[in-house]
Amino acid sequence: MSVRERNIGSNGDDGVSIASSNSKVGLKKRVGLVAGISLIVGTMIGSGIFISPKGVTRGSGSVGLSLISWSICGIISMFGALSLAELGTMIPKSGCEYAYLLECYGGKEKYRSIGRIPAFLFNWVSMLLIKPSSIAIISLTCAEYVMVPFFDDGCGEPPTPNKKIMAALVIILLTAVNCFSVKLAARIQVVFTVAKLIAIAVIIIGGIVRLGQGQTAILATGFTGTNKQVGKIAIGIYNGMWAYDGWNNLNYVTEEIINPNVNLPRSILIGIPLVTVCYLLVNISYFTVMTPAQLLDSTAVAIDFLKTFEGEIRYKMVLISLLIAASAFGSINGSMFAAGRLFYVAGREGHMVEVMGMVHVKRNTPIPSLVFVSFIALLMIIPADIESLIDFFNFSAWIFYGLTMSALIVMRFTRKNEPRPYKVPIIIPIIVLIASCYLVVAPIIDDPRMEFLYASIFIVGGLFFYFPLVYFHKIPPFMATVTAYLQLFFEIISPEAEAND
Repeated sequence: MSVRERNIGSNGDDGVSIASSNSKVGLKKRVGLVAGISLIVGTMIGSGIFISPKGVTRGSGSVGLSLISWSICGIISMFGALSLAELGTMIPKSGCEYAYLLECYGGKEKYRSIGRIPAFLFNWVSMLLIKPSSIAIISLTCAEYVMVPFFDDGCGEPPTPNKKIMAALVIILLTAVNCFSVKLAARIQVVFTVAKLIAIAVIIIGGIVRLGQGQTAILATGFTGTNKQVGKIAIGIYNGMWAYDGWNNLNYVTEEIINPNVNLPRSILIGIPLVTVCYLLVNISYFTVMTPAQLLDSTAVAIDFLKTFEGEIRYKMVLISLLIAASAFGSINGSMFAAGRLFYVAGREGHMVEVMGMVHVKRNTPIPSLVFVSFIALLMIIPADIESLIDFFNFSAWIFYGLTMSALIVMRFTRKNEPRPYKVPIIIPIIVLIASCYLVVAPIIDDPRMEFLYASIFIVGGLFFYFPLVYFHKIPPFMATVTAYLQLFFEIISPEAEAND
């Protein structure tokens, strides 16, 4: 008996019925307002705020421009998320940019095959570059902060092989959690969001203490040393936007949000301003005791900041290291949760192998998609070059963020009468589109690097797979057998299949 024909039990994960007569297996609405805010905040506040201050400071050159850059990143993220809120309530499908590009450019039957190319290329790049690299970067940071207390005070930095092993274990653990239960993954997100807010609060309170002690000399330097090169400033904003990455993650799970017309924009309006305020206060705290040059020399900014306080160094290092590791852990969970839904939707639409568009018959989790993205992330851990991974990530991601903003603008004219439960002023997506063009073009003009060329070649390379596999439907004959075996192994089924008693 095939997986498609088997009788599914009456109760799914957490006692939710998924297999009554004529019901369909698929993603269930289990993400409320609190979980939505936690997914945004928990994914955005990860390793970025503990890595990116160096990159932003290097690009800006001064304290003043650095803080302005962090504010600009917050505004761009807010505008981008509000634009996606309109798209998410108008097109209530999971998959975020992929779903919106597919609907905008691939919706008309006449141009369907060619118009679906932007969506396919986004999925191609996300599948093999954007999502796995994000998970790999944060996992390496999580591993480093877990191990810092054991290798500091003269013992040097944590050995790279040890960091890779720890990062791999984190990825494997969270893959298992996300495959096992949607509710468990959501609960972990809430718990670790609280942990990361505690870590942020520790640093902010420390900064307030220093300001109360009158340590304002570094902040008073203002714009001294400001970088005048627009390309360098763009690279700094690149790094800042990496810290803000996750502003779009809630749109990847639109189909699982309870009352998305209300909870999607509300989660954004609460979550992103909260993150922006936290980031500004954290950076102000750093600059109460560290000059831009000292910050650039630091390998663990938050720990070096806490070392300036009197008291037991080892205790403080262990505390903040574990809190930062917990912050990164929650961010990996959120990224993995969203990535699994993206590839699931792409598989459902025929832009990936069929098995990617299937879910577990009882748990309603997209197991094949989660396993695949985790496998690629594990491969990306091997080189362990965080800065190169960030450059790859940002350049590729902002090309498609810009395309998504263009999709919103286009549909304002092509679908004027489409119901829009939430609508943003048209100037907002236009600003994000301009910002995305700047973030893609300025670094190439100012400092052309091989990473940008490799990323461009990789994006275009997706066409060599699109035309034979999607456009001409030339699927290798052995894939049917492989799909059947994977269905049996993972106990998965297509969401379109109906559960029979």
